[in-house]
Order: sequence, then C-alpha cells, then structure tokens
Amino acid sequence: MQNSLLLGPIFIPLGAAFLSILVSRNRTLQRLIGMTSSVLAWLCAVGVLLANLRGETLVYQLGGWQPPYGIVLVGDLLSSIFAVTATTVLAAGVLYTLGSKEISVTYRAYMPLFLGMSAGLSGALYTGDIFTLFVFIELMVICSVILVAISDNPLGLEAAIKYLFISAMGTLFLLIGIAALYGQFRTLNIADIGAQLSAIADPPLLPQAAAVMMMCALLLKSAVFPFHFWQPDFHTTAPTPVGAMLSSVVVKVGVYGLIRMLTVIFTREALLVQNLLIALGVIGIVFGSLGALRTYDAKRLLAYSTFGQVGFILVGIGWGTTGALVGALVYIVNHSFIKSALLMTTGVVASHTATKTARLSELGGVGKSQVFTSVLYFLGGMALAGAPPLNGFISKVALIQGGIEAQNWPVAGLVVGAGIITLLYMTRTWQWIFQRPYEGSVEVKPTGDSPLAPALLIGLCVLLGLYGAPLLDVATLAVAHISDPQIYILAVLGG
Repeated sequence: MQNSLLLGPIFIPLGAAFLSILVSRNRTLQRLIGMTSSVLAWLCAVGVLLANLRGETLVYQLGGWQPPYGIVLVGDLLSSIFAVTATTVLAAGVLYTLGSKEISVTYRAYMPLFLGMSAGLSGALYTGDIFTLFVFIELMVICSVILVAISDNPLGLEAAIKYLFISAMGTLFLLIGIAALYGQFRTLNIADIGAQLSAIADPPLLPQAAAVMMMCALLLKSAVFPFHFWQPDFHTTAPTPVGAMLSSVVVKVGVYGLIRMLTVIFTREALLVQNLLIALGVIGIVFGSLGALRTYDAKRLLAYSTFGQVGFILVGIGWGTTGALVGALVYIVNHSFIKSALLMTTGVVASHTATKTARLSELGGVGKSQVFTSVLYFLGGMALAGAPPLNGFISKVALIQGGIEAQNWPVAGLVVGAGIITLLYMTRTWQWIFQRPYEGSVEVKPTGDSPLAPALLIGLCVLLGLYGAPLLDVATLAVAHISDPQIYILAVLGG
C-alpha cells in the first residue's frame, strides 16, 4: 500500500529549498518557508513512527514500480527512530538560524542549502535502494560542504575543501560496493539483495568484497577511526546551526547504514564486522575522550567528543545482543539532542564576542553574566557525561547493561571510565566559560544569538531523562524487528 507520509520528510524540505531560491531576495519569507517546512517534515516523520508502533511498515513505490524494480521508500521502526531524531534536531537548527547573528546565515544560498541537507538526510534514512542511498548521501554532503565553505570562520573554506576530497574517497568505496552487488544480483533493492543472499548456501566472494567497500564508506561518513581526521576542522568551522547538525545527526547516517546493511544484506558477515566495530569503538572512545580533554577550542572539544560518543554506539552494535542494540539506539537518540544543544549553547556564548570566537583562551569568563545560558550548558554537559536524572544517564545505563549481557567486562568498564573523563572536561569547560572572572581578553557585546533552540533541546533531554521508558520500549521493539531480516524483506517485497 502506498503511504504518502514517507514523502514528507524528503520532498517538503526539497520543495521548500527550491521555493526559497525563488524568494531569495526576501530573507524573512525565506526563513518562514524554512521553519514551516521543517515543522511539517517533523510531523510527517512522527506520523510514520506512530504507524510503525501500530504494527505497520510503510512502503511507497515511486512511479508505481513494484519492487525490486524502481525506487522504493521504506519506513520501519529503525528508520523512523533515526528520522524523527534528525527532523527534530534540524527543526531546532532552523529555529536557531532565526535568532542567529552570524553573517553566513543571511546569505541567499544558506536556507536552500540547509533544507537540501535536511532532504538528503531524511532520504538516506528512508530509501530502500542502495544507489538512491548514495544519491541522498551525496546531496547531504554537497550541501554541508558549501555551508561550511561560506561560514564566518576564515578556515571554513580550507576545512570544506579538505572534507570534499576525503569524502570523494568514501564515495568511490560506496560506488564500488554498489557496483559489485549489482553485478552479482542485478538489483539495487536492499530487501531483494538480502532475500537472494539468504537463499544462497555458499555466498560468492563478490558480495563479501562489497561488504568491505561499503563498510569503509559508511565508517568514513561517521568519522570513525581511521577515517576520522577530517571531522574536527569540518565541524568546528561550520556555522553554529550547521555544526550542530553535523556533529549530532549527520554523522549518524553512516551508523544507520551499518545497522541496515548488517541486519538485511550482510548477515553472514555480521559477526566479523561486529568484532571490528568493537575495536574501532574502543579506539574512538579513548582518542575522542583524550582529544576533548586537551583541545583549545570549545566547539572543537565537542567535535572530539563526538568521536567518543560514536565509539560508544559502535561498541553497542558490536556487542550485538538485544540489550546492547537497544542501548545503542537509545544512545543515538539522546546523544543527538545533547550534542546539538551543547553546540548551539556554545554558539550563543561565542556570539557575545566581537570576533565570535570559540577559543577557550578568549572565552574565559565571557559567559559569567549569561545565567540562563550557563544553566543550559551545565545541564547539557551533565547529560553528555551521563549524570542522573538526565537522558544521558539512561543511555549509559542501557549500554552498560548491554555490555553485561555480552559479558564484555573490560569494554563495559571503559564506558564507565570514559563517562568520568567526559564529566571532567565538561565541568572544567563550564567553569572556565561561566564561573571565572572576566578578564577582558576580548570585546564582549551585550546581545548575541537567541538561546531558545538549545533551551528546547535541553528541555527534551530533561524530559527523556525523567520519562525514559517510552524511548526504551520503542528501541526494544525496533531491535526485535531488525533481529529478523525477513520482517523487512517481506514488508518490501510482499509474500
């Protein structure tokens, strides 16, 4: 059955992007279009999730072509969890843009590019076709690269060019993997490839080579070691609302792709890949935590922190038990809200300086008079560290329970230890910016960016900490569905 709700999160922002180009001379109208389309996209994503909770897997066949022919959009619980999270954060990003004083957000190209990034992100989450996955990821990448290149930070262009070349390597990996699968199975439909592979007793070598290529591409998109080196510059130099999207939800596209491929297509290779993910996750946790501890920039600190937080998620996926996967999904949702809120809050503080700097040496004491922003940053930092009763605590507990279920005590202990390091660098940064006396190292302005968007996200973090049971229930149901690939395959192909 065709369900048009799946079109909303993709084509509403995409249509709004083209419409905002037509009215580019009217910045107010552009922003109104951006905010309206973001809210409508979020409502559609929520509608898909509610249908999933009623036991439906929504499918939309573009052009009416029956799978495995043509392009199909699929909304199951896994994609819906990611999509609702992404559209929530993206709507908050547009809201932050409305109150931002950055010059780059006033450019005519800014809102169309931001909405294009939103459409690409949602499309990558809902598509049931591996080539369309590539197309949507490239749309997202191109829009984000241009947004970073036009940022107020003079190093933005360098960071954008650097990522563009590195991303081209990931694109090559992804295309080679797609070509290998198509050469073997003569189809691009994820469900159809999974069905054919499951029917083969002794799978050929070509799909295994494709698995290597596609895993490398997806790990690069998520900035996982050893493909991580582009991330700090790219995320730090971006305009604040864009950086908040990049470090919270855009890096999760690769994680989503990993879960989808391991649970539908590469089920035989899953155990080998999961062991690799544990190793890479541990490296990410250690490197990200130590990098954040020693960095010199408040935004760069949060970018390094993303290494560690994605490492936690990879470890959960690598453990592979029901509890660990539930913990990973809960961690994905909560981290997205926490990280975007923290980056926006940092942007609010930086906007009160004449140079809009986020360097810690120049931010000392700048936030001392910003009491409300100080409270937001403190709550976000405690949530990131996993302090109760915030949502980060729910994430850490769910993940540690997964480690106990997997009986992987050393890595579970590392998760606890990394949480303590997170508490250390977030507390230290909060004290440096908001508690120490201002020494006048930079000129401070009385007005800055509006803290409304991060305040709403922090409120969501508190709510999900106090009432975490619904999210845990949805994540548990999603894990039950992805544990049986036939549920996804039959929903798409029928029968």
